[in-house]
Amino acid sequence: MSNKKITTDTLEEALPVVTIEEPEVDPVEKIQSFFQLYGKKIAIVAGALVLGFAGVYCYGEFITKPKEEKAAEAIYKAQYYFSVDSSKLVLDGDGTSKGVLYIISNYGGTKAANLAHFYAGVSYLKQGNFAKAIEHLKDFKTDAKQVQLVANGCLGDAYAESGNKEAALEAYINAAHTFEKDESSSAEYLQRAALLYETMDKGDKALELYKEIKEKFPRTEKGNQVDKYINRLSVEKTNL
Repeated sequence: MSNKKITTDTLEEALPVVTIEEPEVDPVEKIQSFFQLYGKKIAIVAGALVLGFAGVYCYGEFITKPKEEKAAEAIYKAQYYFSVDSSKLVLDGDGTSKGVLYIISNYGGTKAANLAHFYAGVSYLKQGNFAKAIEHLKDFKTDAKQVQLVANGCLGDAYAESGNKEAALEAYINAAHTFEKDESSSAEYLQRAALLYETMDKGDKALELYKEIKEKFPRTEKGNQVDKYINRLSVEKTNL
């Protein structure tokens, strides 16, 4: 007489193996006896799975969503102060409304807190606190390429002002290539990188970037002016 083991894929660790003699038990009776013996355990495991999914849903609906809404409300006044160039009020608030530093500390993981890093980074850059500017701008990430371009460019400025030229070059070039549809900004950051290369006695690298401006962004202000930089570096290269 042969034996057949009946197990389940998803619950095999939660339920013991069941041995049933095939010739003597009807298939319907197999199912019935199986659930009579182990139905309670299955219900417990299934219930745990349901509670798990419910927990995820509840976390989204009753914790994450309200947190996002509160953070969005909190950042509203800081956005206004950012628009009127009041860096200190952006960072610390006005005594009634909270600043972006509070939002970062209390609403971490929200979209508003991410945006607050951008506002904080730019505000610190304006205040001359380049280390803090770098810290916050590095923490800011967005799929809005136009905004990410500006953030990368500001990061480059902060690095340049703090004397870290290599990091500044990387940030400037990254900014220039983030959203090339914004031709004016892309050309601007390529030029900043090129000028920085010149201060590092890397004329060849600078010349490459000037030529990129001429090729990609000829209709921009920087594109209209770039020939004088190309000609100067080309002459210097020839005289070497």
